[in-house]
Amino acid sequence: MTAVDALGGEHSTAAATTLELVYFSSRSGNTHRFVERLDRPAHRIPIEQDEELASQGGPFVLICPTYADGEGKGAVPKQVIRFLNVSANREALVGVIATGNRNFGATFALAGRIVADKCKVPLLYSLELAGTDTDIARTREGLAKLERELCSTAI
Repeated sequence: MTAVDALGGEHSTAAATTLELVYFSSRSGNTHRFVERLDRPAHRIPIEQDEELASQGGPFVLICPTYADGEGKGAVPKQVIRFLNVSANREALVGVIATGNRNFGATFALAGRIVADKCKVPLLYSLELAGTDTDIARTREGLAKLERELCSTAI
């Protein structure tokens, strides 16, 4: 399912809402490179678990990589769990974009599916590693449609 498929049809409105992105990226930097290419406001969840977490003020989309063993254990990074354990952050979450490596078969992008299910938000898109140009274009388009949808429901 692509971001476009998950978000449905067009909604028009005069006002605009800018969704922020919140993401976790390990030292490998694949998710970070993807987020940089989106050219949107984004906040990185700290790699070090002892770093202070900022609360998320407005609606945001979480971009989350998967780090699972062969059976799916440990799929959601501990830092992401810690971030989402802050109720204000969880309440502001409006969707998830999952990243992963297709070499891991059934556990590809598993963290995004887990977070979306537990937080009862849509899984908007799944992509491999740092994404392709097509992933960037689809994600930008999907985020713009989601912003229009959120704006039309807020009126």
